[in-house]
Amino acid sequence: MAYAWSMARANITELESAVEKFYIHMDRYPSSEEGLEALVTEPADGAGKWRGPYVKMVRLDPWSNPYQYRSPGQNGSQTFDLWSRGADGADGGEAEGADITNWQ
Repeated sequence: MAYAWSMARANITELESAVEKFYIHMDRYPSSEEGLEALVTEPADGAGKWRGPYVKMVRLDPWSNPYQYRSPGQNGSQTFDLWSRGADGADGGEAEGADITNWQ
């Protein structure tokens, strides 16, 4: 579990950085509807501003589930929430099933 948890944490950190770069160029975060795909594929309003792709590809988490993204965020002081649902693939959980987030 430690390896998978560390990998998910590293991926979330990389995605966080990419979302922040998107913000710098676009003056906004990707919407929840656009999701993390806006880091790879230029959004409709991106002409002249979007300088991506910001990541080569949006990977699945170590448990083969998509990373979750929400903007505006609902947790902590972040303006977006980014998380893996952990080994159980469901929100919440404990031990191996615990979520790995950008707000904790």
